[in-house]
Amino acid sequence: TGDVLEPDNQVAAIGSGAMYAQSAALALKKHAPQLTAEEMVRESLNIAADICIYTNHNLVIEKI
Repeated sequence: TGDVLEPDNQVAAIGSGAMYAQSAALALKKHAPQLTAEEMVRESLNIAADICIYTNHNLVIEKI
């Protein structure tokens, strides 16, 4: 068994800082559509790390 995640607006976020990262990703998707998905993820996580005290800049981004 497991949880099912259905993203809103094609952007999903989980974990500490998720709402910050999701908000940043939605803004980037809307205002900088030329960015790749990986670039949006990296920048969104960096923004979340700047805001959330439980998130840091040690990122591991995996692509499938």
